[in-house]
Amino acid sequence: MKTLAVLCLFAELAFSYSFVASQPGIKNTHFLARRQQSGGANPGGPLNCPFNPDHIFPTPVTDQFPYNSAKGGKPGKGIGGYLVPAIGDEAHKFIAPTDRDIRGPCPGLNAAANHGFIARDGITNYTELVDAVQNVYNMGYDLANFLAVFSIFIADGDLVTKKLSIGCDATTRTSFNPVLTGSQPGLVGHNKFEADSSLTRNDFFLGKGDNFNFNGTLFGMMTKTTGGTFDLEGLAKFRYERYVQSRRDNPNFFFGPLGVFTHGAASFVYELFPSGTEGYVPNLQNTAAFFGAQQEADGTWSHIPERIPENWTTRQKPYSLLDVGGQIFSMYSKYPVGFGGNVNGKFIGLDFPPYIQGGNLTAAKPSDYACLLYQLVAGPIPSSLNGIITPTVTALQFVLTAIGGESFTNLGCPIPLTK
Repeated sequence: MKTLAVLCLFAELAFSYSFVASQPGIKNTHFLARRQQSGGANPGGPLNCPFNPDHIFPTPVTDQFPYNSAKGGKPGKGIGGYLVPAIGDEAHKFIAPTDRDIRGPCPGLNAAANHGFIARDGITNYTELVDAVQNVYNMGYDLANFLAVFSIFIADGDLVTKKLSIGCDATTRTSFNPVLTGSQPGLVGHNKFEADSSLTRNDFFLGKGDNFNFNGTLFGMMTKTTGGTFDLEGLAKFRYERYVQSRRDNPNFFFGPLGVFTHGAASFVYELFPSGTEGYVPNLQNTAAFFGAQQEADGTWSHIPERIPENWTTRQKPYSLLDVGGQIFSMYSKYPVGFGGNVNGKFIGLDFPPYIQGGNLTAAKPSDYACLLYQLVAGPIPSSLNGIITPTVTALQFVLTAIGGESFTNLGCPIPLTK
């Protein structure tokens, strides 16, 4: 019964956003992730995915080096302003990744791996993620939970092992049974965690499947647009420029409901990366360190391993999911864009009620954006499975607890936890 229930859950999750299929003009390539995920020897595929046989779990926080005291997937103290890594903390010093270690499209997670706050080989899990983003970046527990659940359950980690590759397809190391689960592309899965119009990564189709490696040209464009100060004004403008560029140049461009998350992730640049030792100004030096950007003599940008800048201290207050909703509201409101995809040279808008109608985002206040994010993660958990799964499959209960626990409480959203 348990195996059957797990299989049913996988099937439901695979088609949880099938509403896109019914929208006039939207092609299969826009919503069938299997068509867009790398495979075999393609970029990000299992045959090209680094393998480190020495998986070493990260060193947890200690009384000597407590950081935010987040441990075991539990809430930390939520008190920031401390140095990361702490002086004398050898377990979390910077070590450049080897060619056996996985890195992916998220600069913040790449930096966390290079400092050993998550496993340095790039195979992580739910607990590590929740702990790391609290300890390193002073994320609020609600946002830490959201990102971990989003990464594992939406971006193709494993529902049972709760493991995830922060980059390429490492299914043999993340899946509880690769035969049953099929491919788990990790954070490079297109239109899951990674999406078109990224700040510093290629669109999947324009990059011929490489949607995860650093693009120095794009980083240079971002630096020029922002003037080297990566604040809300600058990032909002560059997010819009990248949207326009991708929609114009990519015949397979798709900007779905998860596109709002790209705005939220962009806010991390000016909310999480700045250092208290520099007045929390999102300057070029700190931003370049987290992105692994190095300027060459000719002015172009090349890539080096991502790292936490020297003498870097965290933000003072935890960055919550509602805070992210507020920043999405502020960023999107400055440059509203349409949700949908390019079909035969024409952009077709889509609906995702109650927040997206005819390709237009109708959310009216910051909390609506947080609720939209909540719905995108909670939506794949269908109530029709409750009679089959609950309480026999711990994976479902894990999702329910992580998303709808006491600290989350549905955010007061008008969307039920299950559909």
